[in-house]
Amino acid sequence: MMDQNKVGNLIKELRKKSGLTQEKFALKYGVTYQAVSKWENGKNIPDIALLKEICNDYGININDLLDGKVNNKKNNKKVIIIVSSIVGFLTVLGVILLIVFHDDSFTFRTLTSNCSNFEISGSIAYNKSNSYLYISNIDYCGGTDDNLYTKIECSLYEESGTIKKKIGSYDYDDNVLIKLNDFLKNVNFNIDNFGKECKNIESSNILLEINATDSSNKITTYKVPLSLNEDCLTQP
Repeated sequence: MMDQNKVGNLIKELRKKSGLTQEKFALKYGVTYQAVSKWENGKNIPDIALLKEICNDYGININDLLDGKVNNKKNNKKVIIIVSSIVGFLTVLGVILLIVFHDDSFTFRTLTSNCSNFEISGSIAYNKSNSYLYISNIDYCGGTDDNLYTKIECSLYEESGTIKKKIGSYDYDDNVLIKLNDFLKNVNFNIDNFGKECKNIESSNILLEINATDSSNKITTYKVPLSLNEDCLTQP
């Protein structure tokens, strides 16, 4: 499983090595410095698209960032490959680069809501051996639900045919009453190994289900289908 503390420590290390404060690092990636602080303290991680951008900027593999450590052996191999290209082994270099970068490359897809009452920001990243699903923002924006709730269950499901599988949940159960949107502001999902093959991702339906219970034990249910923004790209 992904360790958010390790990811945060590596982001902090990269930021400090580049001589940036949290404020300047936040400005670079279009977020608040509070968001950067949460990343570095293991309370949250960047959106998948931002992870890719950070990796590109710092010249590291996204697998290394998600593992929370840089694979020095892999970096040494890349140096050797570059040196070999200088002395003329262009053909061998081309084959090695094709294998290394093709196998490690991730395809990124954006998740969006099919329900006008909810705005959702999320991503799926996958290659032949790894996959990640991340939802960073859920906003109740188009409805009139101002009720106060004692308990809210927010669950993420993967549906395929008649099979419905829960793949993540975020719950609130407290004596303090809370509005739906105030609860949703703190909800995020970070799921490893969502679907290892492209066809599995494309053939599945992703559903966000919210069950909110008020002080009289009345339950209000929202079912929010999510969709991928592009056709699935074929992985060799």
